[in-house]
Amino acid sequence: MDLFSLPRLGVVVPPENPTAEPEFNYLLGAAVNVYATRFPTTPGIGLREMLETYNDVLPDTLAGFGGMRLQAAVVACSASHYLLGPDGDRAFCDDLSSGAGFPVQSSTQAILAACEARGVTRLTLVSPYQPWLTTMSREFWERAGLTVDDVVLVPAAGDDHFDPYEVTTEAIMGRLRNRSFGDGTALLFTGTGMGTLAAVSQLANDDEDRTLLTSNLASAWWAARTVHAGTDSAHPLLRRLDRQPA
Repeated sequence: MDLFSLPRLGVVVPPENPTAEPEFNYLLGAAVNVYATRFPTTPGIGLREMLETYNDVLPDTLAGFGGMRLQAAVVACSASHYLLGPDGDRAFCDDLSSGAGFPVQSSTQAILAACEARGVTRLTLVSPYQPWLTTMSREFWERAGLTVDDVVLVPAAGDDHFDPYEVTTEAIMGRLRNRSFGDGTALLFTGTGMGTLAAVSQLANDDEDRTLLTSNLASAWWAARTVHAGTDSAHPLLRRLDRQPA
């Protein structure tokens, strides 16, 4: 195999996010080469202002790939795109794609594309965000035409410390264990910074029929389809999502 003949996927990541690149590599396997660039650091400002800054600088951040020929790129930051609403998010990605010369998709639009392909109309959110940001996430999906059946908050510690980068598999499973979900509701694990592969793999073994989505899983699914990459070497969760009937 010629390693450097593989499709190239660019990923734009928040500076402190330790999760996105490892999950993209695990999910896509040996079919795609993944290259990352990071948003600039934003010391001394609040979370919402930081997210607004990410949207402001995104065209320049994408331009940081320079002349590298990418087949596609994913913006691996869901929260900043919640600020735009579904229509604004879609228009923003269209503008980014036109400027870059290759398809650019947000993780939020990738989730919507996966929902449409799978026939998903109902979600249960599993969110590591602060309550105000979780509410914004819920409003985003509802404005996109999806029904949110329930929300499961997953703090990193205690009941009031929210940090996606610190959430453990044990914390996720502790919030979901012994919890029942209605037939037809997909579980959506929001945020590209919460490590989800181990927890979602356990859930997939327990419930073969339920659609399980994460920001990184949906983005990898979109990327594989967009660059026409095979999924033989992909992670089982990506192959599962790809073959589930609508």
